[in-house]
Amino acid sequence: MNKVSRLKVGGMIFVLSLIALAFPCGAKADEWNRKTTVTFSAPVEVPGVGAQILPAGTYVFKVMDSASDRHIVQIFNEAEDHVFTTILAIPNYRLKATDKTVITFKERAEGQPEAIRAWFYPGRQWGEEFVYPKSRAIELAKVSNEPVLSMPLEAEPTVEALKAVPIEAVRPTGEEVAVAEVVEAPPAEPAAKEAAALPVTASRLPLLGLIGILSLSAGVGLSLIPKQSA
Repeated sequence: MNKVSRLKVGGMIFVLSLIALAFPCGAKADEWNRKTTVTFSAPVEVPGVGAQILPAGTYVFKVMDSASDRHIVQIFNEAEDHVFTTILAIPNYRLKATDKTVITFKERAEGQPEAIRAWFYPGRQWGEEFVYPKSRAIELAKVSNEPVLSMPLEAEPTVEALKAVPIEAVRPTGEEVAVAEVVEAPPAEPAAKEAAALPVTASRLPLLGLIGILSLSAGVGLSLIPKQSA
């Protein structure tokens, strides 16, 4: 093998090594949008204009935007070709993560569909606390006798509107209270640990180290190929 061919082979090995590192085995897009398939055996209520009732069936939950302290969640049909509702949610904290999806509900009057309060993705301590239109939030607060997150929108909101609308919490009387009365604030240490685990903040030193090792291995392998005279 002549020198030019050896350099081409080395270059190809190096590029393939970078590709392998860029797409690690087992990486899941679901970790980014927290895609979750849920089957309800009975109708449930989710935020929407008026009372948004989902019949019993299978649905797909996804986080569409989580760049701030408020998240945008969409609920699709099982085929993911229809959006039932776009929901405003804010991060809520639980002390212990579970390896399964957890959905919590608010108390409802007898005979009425349960209303979803929060959705927790497996392995995460942060969940999505749903925000209801104010008039509906007051009704839910009266039944559960506790504050409910609300927003002053009564028309079908756009994603951009949800990013800017003010969030509050309301008591059964309609009195506005601090959001902190509904959402659990995390302790500092666990929050810092979870933030450090996010891909966007992870150190690149291990990646650079792996690239160096693979490059060195490629060079050693090439040095073992018998040289042939031109």
